[in-house]
Amino acid sequence: MLDCFGGCLIISMAATAAAEGLPIEMGSRLEPFVDAYLIESLDGAFLTLQAPWPRETVIEFDRPWEGRYCGYVTVLKAGETFRMYYRGLPQAGKDGSDVEVTCYAESSDGIHWTKPNLDIHEVLGTTQNNAILAQAAPFSHNFCPFLDTRPSVPEDERFKAVAGTGASGLVAFVSADGIHWRKLREEPIVTEGAFDSQNLAFWSEAEGCYCCYFRVFVDGIRRISRSTSPDFHTWSKPVLMEYRAYPPDRKAPIGHLYTNQTGPYFRAPHVYVSIAARFMPGRRVVAAQEAAAFGVENGYSGDCSDAVFLTTRGGSVYDRTFLEGFVRPGLGHSNWTSRTNYPAYGVVQTAPEEMSFYVQRNYGQPTQYLQRFTLRLDGFASVHAPYGGGEMVTKPLAFGGVEGARELVLNYSTSAAGSIWVEIQDESGTPIPGFLLGDSDEIVGDEIERAATWQGNSDVGALAGRPVRLRFVMKDADLFSIRFRAK
Repeated sequence: MLDCFGGCLIISMAATAAAEGLPIEMGSRLEPFVDAYLIESLDGAFLTLQAPWPRETVIEFDRPWEGRYCGYVTVLKAGETFRMYYRGLPQAGKDGSDVEVTCYAESSDGIHWTKPNLDIHEVLGTTQNNAILAQAAPFSHNFCPFLDTRPSVPEDERFKAVAGTGASGLVAFVSADGIHWRKLREEPIVTEGAFDSQNLAFWSEAEGCYCCYFRVFVDGIRRISRSTSPDFHTWSKPVLMEYRAYPPDRKAPIGHLYTNQTGPYFRAPHVYVSIAARFMPGRRVVAAQEAAAFGVENGYSGDCSDAVFLTTRGGSVYDRTFLEGFVRPGLGHSNWTSRTNYPAYGVVQTAPEEMSFYVQRNYGQPTQYLQRFTLRLDGFASVHAPYGGGEMVTKPLAFGGVEGARELVLNYSTSAAGSIWVEIQDESGTPIPGFLLGDSDEIVGDEIERAATWQGNSDVGALAGRPVRLRFVMKDADLFSIRFRAK
C-alpha cells in the first residue's frame, strides 16, 4: 500500500510483503509482539495484553494557574532531562481561552519532578511560575511538543509543537531549548479537523516524513485522522484512520477515542504505539450527588473513560489487536467520572529494564494528579502460552544483511515450570539441520535479552539473508519481542 506526498513514501510493510510474497526483512530490527505482523500461526498460544503496574503520584496540579482542569500532558526525554508539558486551567470554560496556560516540569529520572520558576510570563500577578505559554489563546488549550530527530534539523527548531482549535487550525511552533517558543509561521499547517483534543506530530525515521495525528468527528464519533509532511510546512490531505481487529473475523469497534497519543516506540521506532483515552459518553457510574461530594462540578460526572492500546506501522490503519482496557479506572469512584484516566503522550525508559507512561487521575476534582505506570521493556503485550503449552510459527523472514546479525535474541519470561524452545525452518516450513527443535537448548527464566542456542551454539550467521521461519514451542511463558544481533 503506497501513498506518496512531497517525497514522503508511506509503506505498510506487512501488507507489501504479504502481497508480493516476500519475506519480511527484519535486519537487526527489534520486533515487539504488539500485533500479528510476524505471526503466521498460533496453536495453543495467543497474543495477550500485559497489565501495567500502577506506581506513585509524580505531579499534583496544585499551583493556582494549574488546577482541576489541567490536561493534555506530554512527556519526552531530551538528552539527560525528562520534560513535561501540560495545560494549566483552574476553571472550566470555552476551549482556547486566555485563562489557559502551558506549564512545564522537568526531571532527571522520570519519577521525581520539579516545577521551575521560569520568569517568562506573568500569570495571576506573578512571573514566578512554570508557564512557557500564556495569554496565547487558543494555543495553550492543547500545546503538544516533540523533540525533532530529523537529520540536520536546524538547532533553533530542534523542538517543535502543534496547537490549536477548529477555529484556528493546527499551528506549528518551534524552539531551540523547549522552553522559549515562537510560531513557525502565522498560518496553520493543518486545517481540516476538529482539533478539540490533544493533537500531535513527530518525525518518523521509518517513513522519512513528519506524521500528524489529530481529532476529527465522523457521524458524531470522535475519530483520528493523519496527515504527513516532508518539511513540516506542507502537509498532505488528511486521511481518516481505520481499525483492523485480530483475528480478522473479530470486529474492530468504532468508538470514541478522545486522545490518540500515537508515537514511535523508542526501541522499535517503526512501530507506533498508541495509549489512547477511550471515552464512554453518557455511561454514568457515579451518582451526581456522590460526585459532588468529592468535588466534581456539575456536568463532569455523567461519563466514564479508560485507556486502550493500539498500534500502527504507518498508513491509515490502526491494529486493534486488543479490545480490552489497558488501564482501568480502578477501585473507588474518584476515577469513574468524566474525562479522567487520560494518558499522557509519551513512553520513556526510566530504568535499565523498565519503561514508564503517565495517566491523569481525578480529572475535574481539586485532587487531580498525574500517576506513573510501568512495564518491562517491550512489555506492552506478548505471545503467551499457558501451562498446557502452545506454539507460534512466524511468517518467512530474513535477517542480517549489512548489520552482520548472528544471534537470535529473546525478551521473555517463564514460570519456574515453564520453558521456551526454538526451531528454525526454511521458507517452506522444513526444519533446518543444526537448528531442529531437538537441538534447541531449553530457555527458562526472565530476561530482557537472551540468545537462543542449539547444542550450546548461538551462531545463526550461516542463515543470514536467507528466508526462514521461527517456531517457538512454549509452556507457561511469555515472549515479548525478538531481534537478531551481532555476537
